[in-house]
Amino acid sequence: MPAIVTRSLAREFGGGVVAVSGLDLEVADGEIYAFLGPNGAGKTTTVRMLTTLLRPTGGEARVAGFHVVREAAAVRRSIGVALQEAALDPLMTGVELIELQAALHGIRRSEGRRRGAELIERVGLTRAADRRVGTYSGGMRRRLDLAMALVHEPRVLFLDEPTTGLDPQSRQAIWEEVRKLNEDGTTVFLTTQYLEEADQLADRVGIIDGGAMAAEGTPEALKAEVGRPRLVLRPADGAADRAHEVLRRFGEPRPERGGSVSVALERGAEDVAAVVRSLDDAGIAVESLDLHRPTLDDVFLAKTGHLLEGDGDEREPEREPAAR
Repeated sequence: MPAIVTRSLAREFGGGVVAVSGLDLEVADGEIYAFLGPNGAGKTTTVRMLTTLLRPTGGEARVAGFHVVREAAAVRRSIGVALQEAALDPLMTGVELIELQAALHGIRRSEGRRRGAELIERVGLTRAADRRVGTYSGGMRRRLDLAMALVHEPRVLFLDEPTTGLDPQSRQAIWEEVRKLNEDGTTVFLTTQYLEEADQLADRVGIIDGGAMAAEGTPEALKAEVGRPRLVLRPADGAADRAHEVLRRFGEPRPERGGSVSVALERGAEDVAAVVRSLDDAGIAVESLDLHRPTLDDVFLAKTGHLLEGDGDEREPEREPAAR
């Protein structure tokens, strides 16, 4: 049975605003599924429907085998949710918050303490467990929110843009924890604006644009759809025309920035040696040579007609606040 399945899922708001339109998707049990899209594409609305926080206005969805409307309570017992903005009481300590979360799920006090201690250690917050959350950095808050979402051992975990605004070190820590959770059998539904995040973590990727699914597949399959690897080289001064003639044996050359030229290679890296030999035989000196493989940026552009603005944003590294 799939962990998540939707059929023609839709949500319309007042004034005829359609946030999600006829969405069909299926997430296998034990899979990491990345849901990509720009702000306003319908990602968060979809997550809110799948986690019973918002009723669909059309279609249906099942999570962990339960209908999100008719069996909402069963869905909530089966899922963990870490939203983009964690609502954490800044006056409580990390351990107090996670034990409170356990109590809200009806877990016995002794068991809640045990699970809380295990999860605090797992997300690397043992030294900060007794500090007030108001002293935590953004990355620490995100890790605590993740631990709280896991206290009742959910079958499916929803992560809504879990690394937005975090520094690279904090992002890597979250990624590593997601991988460990998945290895333990947890299905992860991840929404993100960061293509690198999807490429690093996901078994499959869904691209939503304008409330509808634009593409779906494994990262490698999607990248293969949009083109072959390109060899980009910069010939020495005066050799550009001759380099074009050599490259025509392997495909249609095209100009690149700064006087470089590129050609799509049918067999990718396997053809590079043949190109180099041909250039050498023609007496053409090359200043630089790089093999560019298709990326999820290329996929997103090809499928939607525009770039994903969240990817590649410059972020100020956060500083770890001193203990108080």
